[in-house]
Amino acid sequence: MKKLIAVLLSMLLIISLVAGCGKDNEEEQKPQLVKTQQVSQQDMNAEGTYTGTVKGRYETNMSFQVGGRILNRSVQVGDHVNSGDILMSIDPRDVVQQSNQGDAQVAAAKAQLDLAQSNLSRYQQLYAQEAVPAMVLDQYQTAYDSALAQYNQAVAGAATGHNALGYTALVSSASGVISSIMAEAGQVVGAGQTVLTLVQTNELEVEINIPENHLDDVELGKSVQISFWSLKGVNVNGTVREVSPMADAVSRTYRVRISVPNPPKGMQLGMTASVKCQESSGDSKEGLVLPLSAIYQIDDQPQVWVVDKGADTVSLKDVTFEKIGNNSVRVMGLNLGDIVVTAGVHKLRQGQKVRLAEDD
Repeated sequence: MKKLIAVLLSMLLIISLVAGCGKDNEEEQKPQLVKTQQVSQQDMNAEGTYTGTVKGRYETNMSFQVGGRILNRSVQVGDHVNSGDILMSIDPRDVVQQSNQGDAQVAAAKAQLDLAQSNLSRYQQLYAQEAVPAMVLDQYQTAYDSALAQYNQAVAGAATGHNALGYTALVSSASGVISSIMAEAGQVVGAGQTVLTLVQTNELEVEINIPENHLDDVELGKSVQISFWSLKGVNVNGTVREVSPMADAVSRTYRVRISVPNPPKGMQLGMTASVKCQESSGDSKEGLVLPLSAIYQIDDQPQVWVVDKGADTVSLKDVTFEKIGNNSVRVMGLNLGDIVVTAGVHKLRQGQKVRLAEDD
């Protein structure tokens, strides 16, 4: 009985081993499953899209030309104003007193000038009669010249004071929108201190910030694509108009202004825009985009696994890097239509048969 049990156990063990070997052989013969991508020319969106804001091309920081206390403010943030509208005004009493002081100085200087002219005329007659020497006449001539200069100075000062009377009202220099206000009624401001910002709405554009390693993507005059978060499905063309010559001290990015020749309906100040910088078609017509996981590098030579669709085998193909993005790379050396393995590239060998995940 024991011998019978031992024989049965041996037979079961042999059957299990044979079945296991058959399964292993079947798995070894099954081709490696790989993820692939058919190469096509496309844009590196990770590097070519930037977020910007709609702004006016001309933004003016408005300020008074004289200092004083603000009496009233006639506008609110967001108000549309026309050229010549009064935006703010300051107390003119001090300016009026300065103007009166200038007039008084003119009168005093005129009196001194009249006296100097009378003295000069009298001594000119005495000199003609040889009653006084030439030195005395020269002294009175000098006094007259000095009085005349002081009079002219007083007249100029009075004119400045009269002009200042017109500076007590802050007048809009163009039509536009009030984007910000930095002063209120009752506040004392100095000459040249910014009190509000006027944005001209007749020409809107988009402002973006570009890192220094992507400045080549935004050359002057280059065409870009603009879309707006609040305007679904709206895309317009823009042109790079201005690139800042210096980077921002904090963000280390360059400010770029993009003009919009044909602004869409509904485009308004402050809207958020997405700017896509297209690469020039003549830059690299053979440059193709792949994910970084597709690169198989030996020593200093980058390569990719290319699938032969007819034989379902893989082979290495040399490529060269043209541009590296955050998760993609633009390479040269491939042809449109090549099927490239994009995952598990370090598990393959030359001539190995594979099956495509897209076919399963």
